[in-house]
Amino acid sequence: MDITIPPGSVAGALTPPCSKSYAQRALAASLLAEGESTLHNIEFCDDTRSALHCIRTLGADVRQTDSDTLRIRGGLAPRGNRLHVGESGLSARLFTPLAALVGEPMFIEGSGSLLRRPMRPLTEALERLGVSVRDNDGRLPVEVQGPLEGGELEIDGSLSSQFVTGLLLALPLARHDTTLHVHHAVSKPYLAMTVSTAARFGVEISHNDFEEFFIEGGQRYRPAEFHIEGDWSAAAMLLAIGATAGEVRVENLSTLSQQADTAVLTALVRSGAGLIDESTAVTAARRQLRAFEFDATDCPDLFPALAVLASAADGVSVIRGTSRLEHKECHRAEALREEYGRLGIEIDLETEDIMRIRGGAVHGGRVSSHGDHRIAMSLAARAPRAGGEVTIEGAECVSKSYPLFFEELERLRVK
Repeated sequence: MDITIPPGSVAGALTPPCSKSYAQRALAASLLAEGESTLHNIEFCDDTRSALHCIRTLGADVRQTDSDTLRIRGGLAPRGNRLHVGESGLSARLFTPLAALVGEPMFIEGSGSLLRRPMRPLTEALERLGVSVRDNDGRLPVEVQGPLEGGELEIDGSLSSQFVTGLLLALPLARHDTTLHVHHAVSKPYLAMTVSTAARFGVEISHNDFEEFFIEGGQRYRPAEFHIEGDWSAAAMLLAIGATAGEVRVENLSTLSQQADTAVLTALVRSGAGLIDESTAVTAARRQLRAFEFDATDCPDLFPALAVLASAADGVSVIRGTSRLEHKECHRAEALREEYGRLGIEIDLETEDIMRIRGGAVHGGRVSSHGDHRIAMSLAARAPRAGGEVTIEGAECVSKSYPLFFEELERLRVK
């Protein structure tokens, strides 16, 4: 599907979708809790639907009581032996360890770009924990068969925190205690989200700065009532639109959130955007933007929103952490360089782990999403201030995280 964005300005208020990172963690914990949990403010992007499919297959009974509330009766009692995770990297890495708790062969399957994304750090860790594993040269599909024994092991956390998240949620149900040493841990805010979600469901995970974890085996998840926060990844894109094309108020946000992408507020301040920070809402307004420096190593999902800001700023912005972008839905750094280049913006990737973006005028044109929801949203966010229409090929990919993105962008457009 192609979407064409006309030039213009924006104004208005929006509420972002719920955090799919929190939603998937809460769905997994609800599966593991024996009893009925209630999840509020849940919405159904493709990744969340993948997680829902997994918990149902593994035994959860799920009832939707209104448009954004689920009641989930947990308990591991598989209804099948195949988990289809779609293109959700988090679901793949979250539910593979949980499937190992079942004690019978379970197959984890994906589709699209996920089939190229690595699983080996997780599968090797599971083997050291007593799980029988078969995989496709370190990628999906994967077959696992427990039991999950526990023990002491090391894992490389430099590629993704998602491998660690899956282990942390499964190991409280292992037969024995576990000490987990994480080397080169990245995206620690996401690990904090995992630990706090487990705690809400009655499970204790001790850690030393998210680099060494102690997880007591034989714990029990307790049912919980859980309100899922608004998504700061989506909010970052909406705020970038406001900062470059008009004024946007984003509601139902907590600036005290553990979500890594709250760091967009720092980037907005450094770039000189107009910013109003309230207790449950943030407003970004267009000002003359200046080049900025930012380290996105722990919040790599911010790169596409940061590209919107930097491409509208005077001078050359420097953003660190491009090594985190290779194993996304596409090679995200290269996709940003290529597609922003089509709009007249120079992005330099010559220096290892650094992206340099020279701000300037954007012209209209035809660009590709590369099948990546965040690339599609980034290009659309920059389009209102372009010198002509911008047409985005493959725009349907936004359904992965923000199905209503283009409808809501149209609502913001000043007619």
